Amino acid sequence: MKMKKLLLSAFIFITIMNVACNNKKGHNALLQPSQLPYQAVPFDQIAASDMEEAVMEGIKIQNEEINVITDNPEPPTFQNTIAALDRSGEVLNLAVLTLSNLESALGDTILMNTLAKVTPELSHHSTDIMLNEKLWQRVKTVYEDTGARANLNPEQIRLLDETYRNFAENGANLEGEAREKYRALNSKLSDLSVKFSQNVTNDMSNPKRRLWLKEDDLSGVPQSIRDAARSEAKATLEAEGKEDDETLFLFTVFAPSYTPFMKYADNRELRKQLYELYNSRNNGEEYDNTKILKDIANTRLELAKVMGKNNFAEYQLQGTMAGTPEHVMNLLEQLRINYSEPVKKELKEIEDYANSSQGNDFKLMPWDYSYWADKLKNDKYAFNDEDMKPYFELNNTIEGVLGLATRLYGYTFKENKELPVYHPDVKVFEVYDNDGEILGILYADFYYRPGKSPGAWMTEFRGETKDDEGNRKLPLISIVTNFSKPVGDDPVLLTPYEVETFLHEFGHALHGLSSQATYASLSGTNVYHDFVELFSQFNENFLTEKEYLDGFAKHYSTGEKMPEELIDRFISSNQFGAAYACMRQLGFGYLDMAYHTINEPISKETSVDDFEENAQNPVRVFDVVENCVTSPSFGHIFSGGYAAGYYGYKWAEVLDADAFAAFKEEGIFNPEPAKRFKKMLQSGGTVDPTELYREFRGKDASVEALLHRDGIK
Repeated sequence: MKMKKLLLSAFIFITIMNVACNNKKGHNALLQPSQLPYQAVPFDQIAASDMEEAVMEGIKIQNEEINVITDNPEPPTFQNTIAALDRSGEVLNLAVLTLSNLESALGDTILMNTLAKVTPELSHHSTDIMLNEKLWQRVKTVYEDTGARANLNPEQIRLLDETYRNFAENGANLEGEAREKYRALNSKLSDLSVKFSQNVTNDMSNPKRRLWLKEDDLSGVPQSIRDAARSEAKATLEAEGKEDDETLFLFTVFAPSYTPFMKYADNRELRKQLYELYNSRNNGEEYDNTKILKDIANTRLELAKVMGKNNFAEYQLQGTMAGTPEHVMNLLEQLRINYSEPVKKELKEIEDYANSSQGNDFKLMPWDYSYWADKLKNDKYAFNDEDMKPYFELNNTIEGVLGLATRLYGYTFKENKELPVYHPDVKVFEVYDNDGEILGILYADFYYRPGKSPGAWMTEFRGETKDDEGNRKLPLISIVTNFSKPVGDDPVLLTPYEVETFLHEFGHALHGLSSQATYASLSGTNVYHDFVELFSQFNENFLTEKEYLDGFAKHYSTGEKMPEELIDRFISSNQFGAAYACMRQLGFGYLDMAYHTINEPISKETSVDDFEENAQNPVRVFDVVENCVTSPSFGHIFSGGYAAGYYGYKWAEVLDADAFAAFKEEGIFNPEPAKRFKKMLQSGGTVDPTELYREFRGKDASVEALLHRDGIK
């Protein structure tokens, strides 16, 4: 999700327009108005080699648009300054989002190198806009004109206030040496973040991060996972020009491979090996990030001090629901206090269970947790993730996840097989509202492939906006996951976790698709970062609701609906692990805040391992494992825009539990709460999120609903 002070300012993340260019650049499709329906991206006409040219030309075009604003002889007004600024950069936006999205989804070397090359230019460009003195003075004049403000509508006032704040927080008020220092620090951070990110990506695909196994090593591993590992081995050997060996199975540190192996493999030593391969990433050797992450943390501290703040978190948390580091730590501490005892009970129960078969000297280690927790769940609740997989066949699940928006908001989805895509795996859907009007286009890229970034995400190729006549430009939204590809004629069956991930990213997609904002800076997911996860995490709640599951969760071979007792066992087993899951997230949150509340630079001699150990001690549940650390591969906070913001997941979890409690009180498919929730989806950043949530719920959120959902209370 996007956050303020990213690679580009919020003003650059907006939509394509026909004023783009005069076809000066030949056949570069990114520099010409799309002739496709809905002005969709012409992926079939775009080559990786087009990207650099499109970005650089986009920068040039936006500079010309900015010059038109600053050279305007007329007095500054909302329309000729604030709105004009918001609508600038549309060509650049298309180029940048296409490049960054495809680089993540395809892992193409040309795209990776191009992104690394243009990133400094984009950083300079963004900083130049924020530090453009003539532009700043016009923004400031409009902001301070109280008479003109009285004639603006609420959305325009919101855009004006957010524009002024964005400039002020990005150095516009600085002068002389401080201004140039701010510029240099931003440029340095941009370079460091790209290097960090690319090291993470490269080390994920590092041959050293592989575990080549034989059939005898796979005791406990389900057949579907074995088949995927055999397929991975074959594809890897072929890619490396080697002859296939049918006796080999390949497991890697990518989620579809790593996660099930850690859960099901009986061989403890192999689990330990894979755990160490995963958790030692970027900690030394070729793709080392330990020096880079300290440079990033120290540079952010220096930037914060230039801006008059004590630390980076204090600077970064402006314009969030939390507001201050103290409020963040208050939430984290509140959760730590409530979950500390339950997690001790969970771990003791698991260790006692393991001791019953392994001997009394068995000590639970981090590579044991998933395995023994799953075994205990299976015994205690007669539940195993594999029990639910037959009911989550991918095609049925796609219908079910999309169908959630149909039942809640009346949206419908029609697959479009004519629009071009960037990879054959990608599906395209036209999305319509309850009145039959088209809302936008949804691209869905489900399958894992070599080079594709790990995890799952939602992004956009174009956000929603309206022109001065109220004509809506459709959003082009994308969701990407890493589900295992079909093997032969076997159906793709998803784990409950994968369905939860799908629901999560679809919630983000609905946020972008539902937007009814006029201005790009306030459209869709352009909201405070600790509010944005509400809409994704809210969707996850439906995974335990039989009324919802009955619509699609049917056994792939028998057609039977998922039994209620299986759902009940799933809920109970989820509550069993809730305390551990919370403490794990708190560990990330504490680590994030530790790096971004430093008041003095981290010294070169400081060990990243020691820093991390000290930061996470309050919420640590396992002994430290040598050379296994999170920080060097923690892309969320060092290259992904969540610096001093990882707490947002828990902040939003409090919101989503509280919001879903309203649906439980009134009926999960009751149109009244759905109507109120839909308004939040449509509002984007046009309303302060605290006010928006209070209007929906009638009160502020509290942790009580989360504690009840997790079985803590």
